[in-house]
Amino acid sequence: NDIKLKERRFRFDVRRVWVRMVRHWNRLPKGVMAALSLEVFKARLDGAL
Repeated sequence: NDIKLKERRFRFDVRRVWVRMVRHWNRLPKGVMAALSLEVFKARLDGAL
């Protein structure tokens, strides 16, 4: 999937938040990730959660 993000390991706590966000993003259905507008993204995200 070309929309998924790659996880990286970091030493600093601030960047660990990025790793957690990446895991949540990659678990989203492809239809949510591929939304072309913010409004569509929000609607699909509400449906997925």
